[in-house]
Amino acid sequence: MAPPIQQTITRLISHYPWTTSPLIIGAPMKVIASPKLAVAVSSAGGLGFIGPGASPSDLSPSLQEASNLISSSPSLSKIAKEEGLLPVGVGFQTWAGDLSVASQVLEKFKPSAVWLFAPRHGQKELDEWTKGIRSVSKGTKIWIQVPSVGDAVAAAESEERPDVLVVQGADAGGHSRSKGAGIITLLPEVYDAVNGGVESEKQIPLIAAGGIIEERGAAAAMVLGAAGVAMGTRFLASREATINRGYQKHVVEAGDGGQKTVRTQLYNWLRGERNWPAGWDARGLANESWRDHEEGVEFDKNQELYAEAAKKGEEGWGERGRMATYAGTGIGLVREVKGAGEIVAEVRDGIRKVIRASNEL
Repeated sequence: MAPPIQQTITRLISHYPWTTSPLIIGAPMKVIASPKLAVAVSSAGGLGFIGPGASPSDLSPSLQEASNLISSSPSLSKIAKEEGLLPVGVGFQTWAGDLSVASQVLEKFKPSAVWLFAPRHGQKELDEWTKGIRSVSKGTKIWIQVPSVGDAVAAAESEERPDVLVVQGADAGGHSRSKGAGIITLLPEVYDAVNGGVESEKQIPLIAAGGIIEERGAAAAMVLGAAGVAMGTRFLASREATINRGYQKHVVEAGDGGQKTVRTQLYNWLRGERNWPAGWDARGLANESWRDHEEGVEFDKNQELYAEAAKKGEEGWGERGRMATYAGTGIGLVREVKGAGEIVAEVRDGIRKVIRASNEL
């Protein structure tokens, strides 16, 4: 690892004193990344993010729950008192969020980081959120998720320059830009565009996301210039995730993600969500809803069958189910359900072993 990258990693870790390098991040999956999951990731030396929830009103009770869980952890509660910040982060889909509501809640709870993505009006919208959040919680670091080199440069050159960029590759599960590149090419190009030739103390730490499931992919991302790695799909198979067991079972059993997942707006539409910004869709596992769509079944009929499947509990998910199973192409590397802390330790220790082995070549 080049010295400038190591210095950037050290600086990033210093902002989150409970964390350990290599930094493992739990992504803010909408309703699945619960306070319990986020606190478990942070308790293991990572940085856990709470998802935005189904609506802006979910934020306050989620952060209250996180605060309660942190209070029962001697190590995290000590950090919270010393730093004046909760040792977890919160994610927002800015197009669907409410900055006024968010500001009031963030001023009260003060999480260590806020992760922003999916603006309807581009960098202008992200700047508005960044400025608003910083005005009510100065210690909270701003993370912005970028799907392209252009978005990364726009964020880096903004007057409201973020503290961290999350570089999301096209293998990611859930929602992202319809057009994108894999992390193996996107990350180094972003690094060159925003950090190339820049003194280490002025570099923006880059977090790699999208298709990272275990230590080999994570180590590769670190070599490419990442200061840490964010995982979503892997934490779908964590014991702390707020997830239907049928959904979780489908993720664990699926494989060959490049063939078994699809990028589409269909699952959004079946759930009644038709207002995502232009140019965004979602990656999920193919199922009966998708196959009917491909075969020309009328949308109204498909949606009717989707609604019926929603009443079946765990049986609504799976290869022959109909419910949306958002997941990335790395699902074939997700083979069992584990505790979030186990996952963090396993990936972190694995990165060290992989990098040590590569240094011996």
